[in-house]
Amino acid sequence: MSSGTAAEFKAQGNAALQAKNFSLAIENYTKAINLDGSNHVFFSNRSAAYLSKGDAQNAMEDAESCIALNPEFPKGYSRKGAALHALKRYNDSIGAYDAGLLKFPNDAGIKSGLESVKKEKDGPPPYAARSGSGGMGGMGANPMSSLFGPDLMAKIALDPKLRVHLKDEDFVAKLKRLQSNPNDLSTMMSDPRIMQVFQMILGGAGMGLGGMNDDDEASPDKFSAPAQSPKPKDVKMTESTVEDEEDDEVDLSPAELQAFENKKKSLKAKERGNNLYKSKDFDGAIAAYDEAIKLDGTNMTFFANKASVYLTAKKYDECIEACNEAVEVGKANMAPFEDRAKVITRCGKAYQKKGDLGKAIEMFQSAQLESYDKTTQRLLKNLQLEKKNADTLAYQDDEKADEAKQRGNEFFRNKDFGPAVKEYEEAVKRAPKNAPIRNNLSAALCKVMDFNGAKREIEVALDIDPKYVKAWARKGDIEIVMKENHKAIESYKKGLGLDNTNKSCRDGLHKVTMMINAGQASMTEEEKQERAKHGLADPVIQQILTDPVIRQVLQDFQDNPNAAQSAMLDPGVRSKIEKLIAAGVLQTG
Repeated sequence: MSSGTAAEFKAQGNAALQAKNFSLAIENYTKAINLDGSNHVFFSNRSAAYLSKGDAQNAMEDAESCIALNPEFPKGYSRKGAALHALKRYNDSIGAYDAGLLKFPNDAGIKSGLESVKKEKDGPPPYAARSGSGGMGGMGANPMSSLFGPDLMAKIALDPKLRVHLKDEDFVAKLKRLQSNPNDLSTMMSDPRIMQVFQMILGGAGMGLGGMNDDDEASPDKFSAPAQSPKPKDVKMTESTVEDEEDDEVDLSPAELQAFENKKKSLKAKERGNNLYKSKDFDGAIAAYDEAIKLDGTNMTFFANKASVYLTAKKYDECIEACNEAVEVGKANMAPFEDRAKVITRCGKAYQKKGDLGKAIEMFQSAQLESYDKTTQRLLKNLQLEKKNADTLAYQDDEKADEAKQRGNEFFRNKDFGPAVKEYEEAVKRAPKNAPIRNNLSAALCKVMDFNGAKREIEVALDIDPKYVKAWARKGDIEIVMKENHKAIESYKKGLGLDNTNKSCRDGLHKVTMMINAGQASMTEEEKQERAKHGLADPVIQQILTDPVIRQVLQDFQDNPNAAQSAMLDPGVRSKIEKLIAAGVLQTG
């Protein structure tokens, strides 16, 4: 977030508006709103800046926000009426001014704006007033008449320096005379207020008076194209020239003025709390933030800062409570979504510190719905993985695993293999490091013809216990079914290497050897090609075929049989050649 307070950004916006740099004014008012979205004056000021820039639609929307925040602020109705007037929505503009007059029947700015829009609505089109009724493009029409058109009052109402004069009936009467008879201007130039109005009109029309006092400012014309921003030397930024929209606060009731003063005091208390927090005086910081909250309970930042202190002090329950209060205050006062999301994320971190991962995940997900943030998304993903691992670990129970295994065995004996698989899978979840349970699951999966799943489970069992002979025998049996005879031979041999008396491994090795020898004699040429293709898809076979020693031996079988027979005396070479034969890649006989 940008550095600076809302009041500072508002002051910068006012300065930019004075200098007719409307885009910069809008940017600074927006920053002020992002820091304090409950201040109606910020929306009022930005509405004026939008209207000055020629963006009447956004000006109207900000005026509505201003009214929604403070219906007792007369300037909000003037802003809305002026914006609707600029949009040529005359009836809506009149309605906005009428709504203001119901609350503030004596407000001169609302009265003059209403009169202006009514005149334009009921009068001739603007081009008719400018061109006149005479022929030849209106020759003979008073060239000054277009300067004192029906929108004059609205222009003055938007000028921070001239609008105060609208409360003077004599001044208003002179303006009406000028609108009806511009030729009377020469008789009124001795009035400095009329001189300022004339300067404003010419400035808005792009005809600045070089001889005028540079300290006088021309409020931007809401109906004409925005004037170019003057160079810094053209505007003397002194206390007398810079008007502050906050002067509108003089129209507030005593209670509202007191609330405004409390806001200022609350910001000072917050700054004091920030300094105490930096110095590790957590109790002092909490007290300062509580003071700020007591002065202004509409600013969620105070609650959020308080939550941050509690989180640092490892008072997680208090942090969660402060975060919840901050979010409620933020929603009630239209705080930025980004700020609300940060507070909810902080709440999630407190839950995470407490060990309540489920609630922490819920908070992070809520924060992402308020405003997406990449850092929060990473926290969420990591926490979800952490919770998954924690849940898996919490679910493990050796006693319940054995109970599930026994139920699976009973189903298996009754040849009810589907429920047997389900019970063995439950047992695996309860005891994921139990190799015999995975061996049983593999056997049940074979019965339901899921050989890939069976092989996966038996390989995990062997990873857990590489000396589990029964698992090696089971693996060999599965590989025979999957026509991976070369792998089956290796599995049986590994089992026999651990226990050379194991009947399952001995019988399996004999079986697969007979299958290989008998198969080569009985297979058709097409079946042999299919078997070889299947073998070549095995990465182990591919690796053997790329071995330069094996490639030389295969070449010697054709060109130099004696050299090939000598090479076969090497156990390593012999084992690889046997694998190629078992896989059907190398044909014999």
